[in-house]
Amino acid sequence: MSSSRHGGDEVRASHILIKYEGSRRKASWKDPEGYVIKNTTRESAVAQLKAMQADIVAGKVKFEDIASRYSDCSSAKRGGDLGSFGHGQMQKPFEDAAFALNVGEMSDIVETESGVHIIKRTK
Repeated sequence: MSSSRHGGDEVRASHILIKYEGSRRKASWKDPEGYVIKNTTRESAVAQLKAMQADIVAGKVKFEDIASRYSDCSSAKRGGDLGSFGHGQMQKPFEDAAFALNVGEMSDIVETESGVHIIKRTK
């Protein structure tokens, strides 16, 4: 019997991405020239995400609203929704974190070549 935590070949997840000076691509929909990203340290990006995460956990804001306003990913226009994905479709640290979550659960900070993320598993 597989648990909901690790069962299945696909998950659906949303995320909030904050890019920083070490990110693979230093531009985003809200910073097309990368001015802010190039001047954001990893520590600052992590601090921003932790503050957002604390507000979400405290019930002050909704994950989707924060993603829409602050995420550096184009998925922001969908409240951070990445849709469904299987193994091998995302960067490994992101995939591992998403598949390890229960539905409705939010990750801690996850780091990939794209930047730092908080992931919420939705299915």
